[in-house]
Amino acid sequence: MATTAGTISTVAANDTLVRPSRSLWSNALWKLRHDRLTIAAMIALVLLAALSASADLFAQNLFKYSFEKQDLLHTYEKPTFDQLAYLLGTDEIGRSQVVRLLYGGRVSLAVGFVAALVNLSIGVVLGLSAGYFRGVVDDLFTWFVTTLQSIPTLFLLLIIAAIWEPGPVTLTIVIGALFWTGISLYCRGQTFSLREREFVVAAKTIGARDRRIMFNHILPNILPLIFVLAAIDIGGIILVESALSFLGIGILPPTPSWGNMLTGATNYFVRAPWLVYPPGAMIFLTVLCLYLIGDGLRDALDPRVRAAGS
Repeated sequence: MATTAGTISTVAANDTLVRPSRSLWSNALWKLRHDRLTIAAMIALVLLAALSASADLFAQNLFKYSFEKQDLLHTYEKPTFDQLAYLLGTDEIGRSQVVRLLYGGRVSLAVGFVAALVNLSIGVVLGLSAGYFRGVVDDLFTWFVTTLQSIPTLFLLLIIAAIWEPGPVTLTIVIGALFWTGISLYCRGQTFSLREREFVVAAKTIGARDRRIMFNHILPNILPLIFVLAAIDIGGIILVESALSFLGIGILPPTPSWGNMLTGATNYFVRAPWLVYPPGAMIFLTVLCLYLIGDGLRDALDPRVRAAGS
């Protein structure tokens, strides 16, 4: 019996010795698979994106109603199941609310994700460069970021809206070009500490170029938490787009977005309150899912959080 127990313990010890250690990404993936709240948020966000991307398919085959179609004989129709196009009612000029909600989701989500990609690209490159080269490059970077942050964003957006007519493409570029400072400052701070580590010194010793050190050695070490910041930034950008459209300096009708749908609905809140709830609920649900995903990614990727929980 003792021999059997000893054999089992020896096999277990050998199995422990030969089992390969998990990488950061393997640990993160394992933890995400066991985080039901983050998985539910991801599924909900993917479902919203799939429904918005299929807006043309639903409009033509299911609702048989385009987002621009007007029917003045059926204005302020209450939500009903008798006609699928009136599932969420109609607005002041007889347009289907459910069809416009799908198209508005496509616009709002596209603005959020593309603008986040733009500010992520700008912020990472500038932050890495400032933190790695320091000196004059860092001084110019700090001066530019301080100057940009000192300008009231709303006034700057009002000036841009007065010069260029707001639209999905224009708004995406403007938001992406203005909201990169947070990610860039994070990258700069992390690069300051990483550039003095042994693996960077070793890369310099063997003659690696600065660009290779920045993007092949430093960037992978800060990339996990950049994903977290990007998820949170997408939610913030969707809120910004909705707020700008609500104020009339974002995406303008007839192009639907959740923000300008909410703007039009508030003018008729007493007469048709059902027009307010769907776009507001979509904005709330999307931003909530993105923040939950960001929080789940932080728990899975931040080694300090994992060390505290172990």
